[in-house]
Amino acid sequence: MLDLIPGGDPKDVLKTLPHKPGVYRMLNGQGEVLYVGKAGSLKNRVSSYFRATGISPKTRALVAHIQAIEITVTHTEGEALLLENNLIKELKPRYNILLRDDKSYPYIFLADQQDFPRLSFHRGAKREKGRYFGPYPSASAVRDSLNLLQKVFPVRQCEDNFYHNRSRPCLQYQIKRCTAPCVNLIGKEAYHEDVRHAVMFLEGKNTEVINELVVRMEAAAAQLEFERATQLRDQITSLRRVQEKQYVSGEGGDVDVAVCVVRGGTGCVQVFYVRGGRSLGNKTFFPRHVEHADAAEILAAFLPQYYLGRETPPEIIINHELDDVLLLEQVLHAQTQHKVTISHRVRGERARWLALAVTNAELALAQQLSSKAGMRQRYEALQEVLGLDSVPQRLECFDTSHTQGELPVASCVVFDANGPLKSDYRRFNIQDITPGDDYAALRQALLRRYTRIQKGEGKLPDILFVDGGKGQVSVAQQVLEELQVVGITLVGVAKGPQRRAGLESLFLSNNAAAIILSHDSPALHLIQQLRDEAHRFAITGHRQRRGKDRSHSVLEKIPGMGPKRRRLLLNQLGGMQEVARAGVEDLASIPGISKQLAQSIYDAFHADKG
Repeated sequence: MLDLIPGGDPKDVLKTLPHKPGVYRMLNGQGEVLYVGKAGSLKNRVSSYFRATGISPKTRALVAHIQAIEITVTHTEGEALLLENNLIKELKPRYNILLRDDKSYPYIFLADQQDFPRLSFHRGAKREKGRYFGPYPSASAVRDSLNLLQKVFPVRQCEDNFYHNRSRPCLQYQIKRCTAPCVNLIGKEAYHEDVRHAVMFLEGKNTEVINELVVRMEAAAAQLEFERATQLRDQITSLRRVQEKQYVSGEGGDVDVAVCVVRGGTGCVQVFYVRGGRSLGNKTFFPRHVEHADAAEILAAFLPQYYLGRETPPEIIINHELDDVLLLEQVLHAQTQHKVTISHRVRGERARWLALAVTNAELALAQQLSSKAGMRQRYEALQEVLGLDSVPQRLECFDTSHTQGELPVASCVVFDANGPLKSDYRRFNIQDITPGDDYAALRQALLRRYTRIQKGEGKLPDILFVDGGKGQVSVAQQVLEELQVVGITLVGVAKGPQRRAGLESLFLSNNAAAIILSHDSPALHLIQQLRDEAHRFAITGHRQRRGKDRSHSVLEKIPGMGPKRRRLLLNQLGGMQEVARAGVEDLASIPGISKQLAQSIYDAFHADKG
C-alpha cells in the first residue's frame, strides 16, 4: 500500500509506481475503497490523477478523499481489465460507474441427450447437459419464443416426471402442440426432425427450414398424403408470418446494440438483443455514480461489467467511439472462443437498429428524469408544509400489522430523493407484549431500530413518520428522547373519517393542532405513498410469519401424535379451534387417544394460560 501523507507531495509516493499493467485501488482514511481502475502503465495512469489542471470535478472530489493507493501488477492489460471488472462488482466503489444488474438471464434449454428431447425455460447455472439458446432479455421473451415454437414445431415442453408417467396423451396433444412421444404416437426419427427444425429456427435459419418443408410438402402431395401435406403447409405459413414480424428480415446473425445517452446528470444504457436476425427485445439500465461522466465514459464502464463473465454475441454495436475497444474485443474473444467485433459506424439495417436503440434510451431517460422531477417537487412541497429549513433527503415510516393481536410485525420503510430505498427496509417480529397493544409494538420496533442506528448500523432520517395519531407520536417521541436521538422531525399520519384516502390528518410532535392538506397536495401524495408502502410491507411480513407459524401445528409437537392421530382428532372434533376448546375427557373419548395422551394435548393448548 502506498500512503499519501495529507499536505505532502504525492509525487514522492507516485514515483515508486512501476511502468507495468495492473489495477489500482484508491482508499480513504477509513480504508474504504473509493475507486478501482486499470492501466497499461500504473505509473502514468495513477499520476494523471494528481495533475494541477485538466481534471474533471468528479476526479477532484475523488482525489480530495484519497489517503492511500493499493496496486496489483498483472502480466497484461487484458488481465487488468478482468481483475478491474471483478473488483468493481465485489467492492462497488463510490466513485466507479456501477451497473445495477444482479439477475441471471434466461435461456431456452434443449435436453438433446434424451431419446425424445424437451425444450424448456432455464435460468441459473448450466449444469445439465444439452444446448442453451440465448440469453434472452426477459422471462417473457423466453415464454413467447417457446409458445411460438410449440405452435410451429410440436416438440414436448413438459417436465420429465410428467412425461414418464403418462398412459394417454395430454391436452397439448389434443390442441396440436405436441405429438405425444410419451405414448409412442410418433416415431423417434420423425420427432427428431421436429427437434432439428426447432434448433434451426432458434439459430435464425428460418429460410432453410422453410425450403426443407416446401420440398417435403410437395413430396407428400405427390404421394397423395394430403393430410401430411396440409400439416406441412400450415407450418410453412406460420414460419412465414414469423418472418414478416421481424424488424430485420434480410440479415441473420447474433447482434447486441448497446447505446448510452446522458442528460441532467443521469445516464441511461439501452441494450437491444438480436438473435438469428430476430429481435428478442431490449433492456434498460441506469448506472450509478454518473453525475460528471459523459455518455462515452458510461458506456466504456458498462461494457466490461456487463459482458465479462457472460455469453457474448459475435457483434456489439455501440453509439460512441471508445478508446479501449480493441482490448475489450481481445478479452471477450479469449472468453468466448469466437471473434467479437465492437463497432459504432454501421449502415443499412444495423444503422436502423442503432437509431431505434438511441430513441428508446432517450425515451427511458426522459421518463426517469420526469419521475425524479416529480419526486423532487413532492419533497419541496413537504419541506414547505412542515416548515423545514432545507429539503428533506431521507424519510422513514413505521407501521404494525397483526390479526387480533396474533404474531404482530412492525415495518420500517425508507425513501430517499429517488423514492423507495428498499435495501434499507426493515421488519421487526414483535415479542412479549400484550396482544393488540399497538403502542407497545411501535415502541419495541422504534427502540430496536434507533438503538442500532445509534450504534452506527444505519442513517438517521430527516423525518420520521408513524402510522397513527397523537398517541403514536407520543410513543415515538418518548423513544427518541430515551435514546437521545435529536434533529428528527416527527409526524403522525392519522387516517381520515371512514379511513378515506385524501382526508389524513398530520400530527407534529411540537404542534397540538392537526394539519390537514388538500387532496391534490404533492406533499400529501408523498406521505400517502410512504404510508401505504409501510402498510404493505408490514402486512406482507405478518402474513409470512403467520403462515410459517401455522405450518407448524401445536399437535405436531406432542409426542405420540402422528399424522394419522392428528387427522382423526381434527375430523372428530371439527378443526383446530374445537381441539383447543376440548377438555381432557372429550379428547380421551376419541378412538386411539389414551387418557395420558389426552392430558398432553390439553396441556399443550393451555400451558400458557396458567
